[in-house]
Amino acid sequence: MKSRLLPSGAKWANHCCKNFLRVKSQNMLLIVGILLLGLIIPTGQAWQLNLIANSIKLHLDDVIQVPFELVIPTNVNSTSLEFVVENTDPTVASVANPWVKPEFLPVDGEHYNGTLNVTGVFLGKTKILLKVIDRGIVHELEKLELIVIRPERVIDRLFTGSVIALVCILYINFGCAMDWEVCRETIKRPIGPIIGSICQFILMPLLAFGIGHVLFPNKPEMQLGVFFTGISPSGGASNIWTLLLGGNLPLSISMTTVSTLASFGTMPLWIFTLGKYIFDRGNIKIPYSRVATSAIGLVVPLAIGFIIQRKCPKVCKLMVRIMKPFSVVLILFIVIFAIVTNLYLFQLFSWQIILAGMGLPWLGFLCGLIMMLVFRQPQSDVRAIAIETGIQNTGIAIFLLKSGIEQPTADLTTVIPVSCAIMTPIPLIILWLIKIIYDRRKDRHEKSSNKLQPDGMPIVISNLSAIQSA
Repeated sequence: MKSRLLPSGAKWANHCCKNFLRVKSQNMLLIVGILLLGLIIPTGQAWQLNLIANSIKLHLDDVIQVPFELVIPTNVNSTSLEFVVENTDPTVASVANPWVKPEFLPVDGEHYNGTLNVTGVFLGKTKILLKVIDRGIVHELEKLELIVIRPERVIDRLFTGSVIALVCILYINFGCAMDWEVCRETIKRPIGPIIGSICQFILMPLLAFGIGHVLFPNKPEMQLGVFFTGISPSGGASNIWTLLLGGNLPLSISMTTVSTLASFGTMPLWIFTLGKYIFDRGNIKIPYSRVATSAIGLVVPLAIGFIIQRKCPKVCKLMVRIMKPFSVVLILFIVIFAIVTNLYLFQLFSWQIILAGMGLPWLGFLCGLIMMLVFRQPQSDVRAIAIETGIQNTGIAIFLLKSGIEQPTADLTTVIPVSCAIMTPIPLIILWLIKIIYDRRKDRHEKSSNKLQPDGMPIVISNLSAIQSA
């Protein structure tokens, strides 16, 4: 009896197991089908906003209307809608919330056409985030970039053209004034030029990069202004200040020559390496072709000056004679003309701008001074290298920024070299006045010492001889 029941029991168990697996697989297929059906069948149309462009340029103080098209999803209560505009930088542009009457909004996937009123407030870039609030739920729709630039004026073209022309004339003069004999004599004592080159080509760019990041952590445009000023060669006024403060003038002239010639390689090198970090961080395109064109454009007038030196010595002497005053006039002209044509610069003069204008040249003076003192160089050489390190050719910086970078970045960055040009002479003027006072006191002391007797004893004027004779 047991032998007959066992097989039938095994069959029953096997049958139950098959039914269980079949039911389970059917349930799993049903669940998967429901999930797939939920993915395939749309739950409703999403919010959609169509703009004419993702980025719009407008002029300063202009008011423009930006049309938009809003797609309303199905099953939306139009009376509960709210359209919101968020502005990341209201100081650049102002955007008024579009006036939308809820009863005029369509429903069930239809379209609503409206406009945004945008006003250019100041130079720069800002981003507009458009949102729709539906029954307390926020829907982010679209981002719009607004770029506010200045309208191009005749005086702006004159300024840019005059800067290019004057810089070219300066480099022609510089080519005429190159004294290769002085350079050879200076190279025979290479410690000073080597220290000056390290300060000028390594310390100053790194110092400018650090100052820009400390003072302007969220403003890549200002970082570029500081950086371009720091990588520029030493200015022509450095020779004049070296002469006024009793420095080694041949060493100063040699360093200016070396700095100018080397800048054709060092400026692009720094721009395309460390400068690339600033360009990328600010989403600014690196102007490879413009930088290369600017560098090559400065080589041409330098070569013309060198040819004049070789072929026309009389003309060369005349140009060398006017080089120093012309350099001062050039710097003053560029700074004053830049201020007159760009009065907006005064609106940008914050404490960070002033501190950057002081910090870069003044710390440059200090770095050159410390480096020369560490290596125990002569006092006149110390003064020359310190001055050469701190004084940057702000005219070249403005030239590169104006010709190499698009607007409005070029206009915004110009304020940094202008600030440096204003702040650089302050400590030099103070030292010059101190030197004048010291020299005058020294002259008075020397004149009083001339009244001494031959043996060094002073002549005493009294009535003692008359008393003795009596």
